[in-house]
Amino acid sequence: MVRSFFAARRPASAATFAVIVAICGTLWAHAALAAGDLATYLPKVAPADFFQGADRFGPPQGDPPIVPVYRGEQLQGFVYLNSQFANATGYSGKPIQVLVGIDTKGVLKGFKLVEHKEPIVLVGIPEKRILDAVNKLIGADMGEVARGAAQAPQVDIVSGATVTVLVFGDSIVRSATKLIKSGRLGAPGGAATSAAPPASKAIDPAKSEVRDWQTLLGDGSVRRLFVSVADINKAFENTGNAAATAHPELGDPDDTFIDLYVADVAVPTIGRSLLGDDGYQRLVRRLKPGQQALVVAGSGRYSFKGAAYVRGGIFDRIELVQETNSVRFRDRDHTRLGSLAAEGAPDFPEIALFTVPSELAFDPIEPWALRLLVQRVVGARDKALVTFDLGYALPEAYLKRQAPPAQPPQAAASKSSATPVGETREVGMPPPASEEEPLWMRIWRANTVKVGLTVAALGALTLIFFFQNVLVRRPAVYVWVRRGYLLFILVWLGWYANAQLSVVNVLTFANSLLTGFSWDYFLSAPLIFILWASIAAGLLFWGRGPFCGWLCPFGALQELLNNVAQALKVPQFRVPWGLHERLWPIKYIIFLGLFGMSLYSTAFAEQLAEVEPFKTSIILKFAREWPFVLYALTLLAAGLFVERFFCRYMCPLGAALAIPGRIRMFEWLRRWPECGSPCQRCANECPVQAIHPEGHINVNECIYCMHCQELYFDDHRCPHMIQVRLKREKRQAMSSPSMRSGGKGPGTVITAGGKPVRASSADAITPPAT
Repeated sequence: MVRSFFAARRPASAATFAVIVAICGTLWAHAALAAGDLATYLPKVAPADFFQGADRFGPPQGDPPIVPVYRGEQLQGFVYLNSQFANATGYSGKPIQVLVGIDTKGVLKGFKLVEHKEPIVLVGIPEKRILDAVNKLIGADMGEVARGAAQAPQVDIVSGATVTVLVFGDSIVRSATKLIKSGRLGAPGGAATSAAPPASKAIDPAKSEVRDWQTLLGDGSVRRLFVSVADINKAFENTGNAAATAHPELGDPDDTFIDLYVADVAVPTIGRSLLGDDGYQRLVRRLKPGQQALVVAGSGRYSFKGAAYVRGGIFDRIELVQETNSVRFRDRDHTRLGSLAAEGAPDFPEIALFTVPSELAFDPIEPWALRLLVQRVVGARDKALVTFDLGYALPEAYLKRQAPPAQPPQAAASKSSATPVGETREVGMPPPASEEEPLWMRIWRANTVKVGLTVAALGALTLIFFFQNVLVRRPAVYVWVRRGYLLFILVWLGWYANAQLSVVNVLTFANSLLTGFSWDYFLSAPLIFILWASIAAGLLFWGRGPFCGWLCPFGALQELLNNVAQALKVPQFRVPWGLHERLWPIKYIIFLGLFGMSLYSTAFAEQLAEVEPFKTSIILKFAREWPFVLYALTLLAAGLFVERFFCRYMCPLGAALAIPGRIRMFEWLRRWPECGSPCQRCANECPVQAIHPEGHINVNECIYCMHCQELYFDDHRCPHMIQVRLKREKRQAMSSPSMRSGGKGPGTVITAGGKPVRASSADAITPPAT
């Protein structure tokens, strides 16, 4: 049996392997499209998009490259990619790629948004609104900004896409400033060396005393920004925005709007003073090589945290700025503190410890600023914005002067990592290897409860599958176990934890094979990683059924709504088998189309993946523009009459899982010889019509609801089991004490299964000899 099992799958496995090899070859053939550099995006634009009348691009110059733009033989200016000059990481955690046109005097001339992964833009806000807000920077003289003669221009924020717009605009301003300061545009006064001189200062690890609050505040270890109600109203008046001025902050002008404090607690003295010895040592163990950490505390009517980080995981009211680089903190960088350890420190309602993200090349020796962004609602969908900079420079008392290193950087790094036992290590320098901890490990630790609940839910599902025969023998219990599990998956895993898998995950995985696979990237989303790992294991045992039938929040929503519909006597439509069989391939066609498109443009494929209503109904909980909501509700309405309509005919993720699901190693669903010939009960009652008329189960379509297994063991509904029960009852009746006792002659009526049976003389049972 085992030999025949594998022999039956050998051709399919060979065909699958051949398909995989062909796909991988295609992926590598398109590897060049994945590079996110200037040469990749330049063919997608025209010179006239940046400079009126321009007709050609010149050859790239320098590193990072800038491309001259000409009108005939006359140089008009240059085009460059923002992310190659300044941090452009957006809400999604990936760069917003913008081509910027700037003339030789440093005046911004035009922009082209060439690629982004911003979910807010993709799912609800027209891209034109974002571009209109940023296009107001056109005409800004960045040469004046670079020389310090003018303040950096600000973009108008768009409600619902604040972070996206700010990153978009800031990356343009900072990249242009950096380019001008490098002297590569030839702007007057803009010459600057492209390489910074070697650092001559470092944090002195020997200075590690504990100081009180007033001392820290007095020597500049802790910096303060105080904004009153009068200050904030005056700031909005200075913007010239009449709508913002017409909505002033109410209250006494001297009332505190915000009282904000910041300090670099990676410095030993400051860290020990504000966090205490234990807190500081825990912080030191967490920090990666070269990483810093800040304490931010505030009071007043304006919260520096806001609520966006709860919804989207990003703090949109504060920003860390150093020269041309900036970064916004995410929830994974944040630790909530209850109080500060320094003697005399005030009681702050909000205290946060932020680790500076590794992607920011942050130098604690150089000055930096914590930028506070204050928004004011001026209309139903419009907001105004002002910013305040809380400048910070590390006091000289914490620094020591050092000569430039004589040995190569590699040797210095290896030497500094070998700190003797008992020696104090300077914070910000590379720690011993035993103390290094990947970011994904900290993310997992911060999500311990969610990870634990997810693992427990998967463990419970594994028990259900391994002991399915015990459970399905009690149909009433099994039905409520299944409904309860689906409700948990919908409410907790879907609506609360937002762990809804998508075909986009499959496309992203395929794309990562050609752009550089990294476990850290996939491990940074714990619940998604756990689900995919469990699905990979489940494919070997049960095929696609565990996910599609049990772990998909949208699938759970469809089934639970259909259960309600059946309870309310909504008529159920059974698709004729001939039509049903021809509708099956639609989801495979959709998946192959999305996969093929992802080889050309991953961003466009992700937009086409909106064929899945998962984002609308599960992630965003129907808080989207009406076409998306209408589409999702239409599919759910269809599911009221045809159970799991979307799963059956349209789901590209189900199709993607069904393909490798063919390699499953075991057959767990039992069948009787009579199944399909002549009995059609399971085929007629299968909720998704995954059983062929001839009796076999199509594992590509089976969602493993186990309804057929309920029937398999039911001796009142399954014809095979009914016959078994009747024979058993007859044997029991024939061997009963009343039949074995005397005085019962031929013609005695006995009962078998509740039906009268008259015993003939041939059936008479002779009493046993005594």
